[in-house]
Order: sequence, then structure tokens, then C-alpha cells
Amino acid sequence: MFGKNAPPSNHFDTLISSKAEIVGDIHFSGGLHVDGKVYGNIIADDDSKAVLRISDKGVVEGEVSVPHVIVNGGVVGDVHSCEHIELAAKAAVKGNIFYNTIEMVMGAQVDGRMAHRYKNLKGSEKPKMPKQVTREKPQPSMAPVNDPKKEDKIQPKPAVASGAPAPAADKSVPPVKGGVDK
Repeated sequence: MFGKNAPPSNHFDTLISSKAEIVGDIHFSGGLHVDGKVYGNIIADDDSKAVLRISDKGVVEGEVSVPHVIVNGGVVGDVHSCEHIELAAKAAVKGNIFYNTIEMVMGAQVDGRMAHRYKNLKGSEKPKMPKQVTREKPQPSMAPVNDPKKEDKIQPKPAVASGAPAPAADKSVPPVKGGVDK
């Protein structure tokens, strides 16, 4: 079934249950199993051994960019797999599929084009997969979260003295038109 590009293991670190809905991008490494619904992009590092499995109950509405992908549910969006993608019998993909190696079982449906984009290059060098994100992954902070030495207390705003000009209005909030009825 899987050739030399088989997923690293059947171990899944994270489970999104059939009763869960996630709204937003997911960045992960290791294994991710989706039984629920994800409304956002699913992203793993190109050089990781990450595996995404979408069960027959799972639905992803967003772009997928993961080295190893197993789909038996629904995906609405493009799928990028620089290693191996398997489309099982109940797979329904509405989007383009960009792959290195692909396995497609009878019954799987693809409404989009399929392109062999991630060819094996010399050595361990691979082309980078696109990472469409709604919001960038936050960078880890060097300072501990509850550092008492850190002075990030809220400073009170200075009071406006009488006769001094008022601070400029916030232009990000549009002025209210019309008056108040009396």
C-alpha cells in the first residue's frame, strides 16, 4: 500500500473529535487526526514528518500544506503534500492537489486539478510548500509569562488640564452622523 514514502507512523498526537469545530489556522508537527470540522488552514513544516489524517467524518475548509496526508473525508481548498497523499474511498476534495506521490482508491472524488509538483530532488532538498495563513504563527517569547521583574504595568493617561487642547480624535472610529432626538 505505502511505498518507500510511507508516513512515519500511525501515532497521532492530536485529535479533533467529531463534536469539535475549530475556527482558525492549525500549525502542528507529529500526527493530527481530524474527525470534526476545521474552518482554516492546516500547516506543517516541509521538513517535518508530520501526518494529517482526515476521517470519513472530518471536514476541512481551508488550504492543507502537510508532507503526509490521508483523506477519507471532505476538503474544500487546495492540498499540498511534498511527500505522500492517500485519497481513500470516501475522500471528496474540492480544490487542487499538488503532490510528490499519490495513492487514490476507487470512489475518491477530486473536483480540481492534480499536479505532480514536489518531485524528489538530489539529496534531501525539497521544494517548499506554500503556507497560506490567516494569521502568522506567534514567535516564542524569550521572557517568562509571569516575570515579576518585567515592568509592563498599565500607565495611567495624563489628565488634560483646563484650557489645554483636547487630544486628537481617534480616526479609526468613524464619527456618528445625526443628532440625538430630544
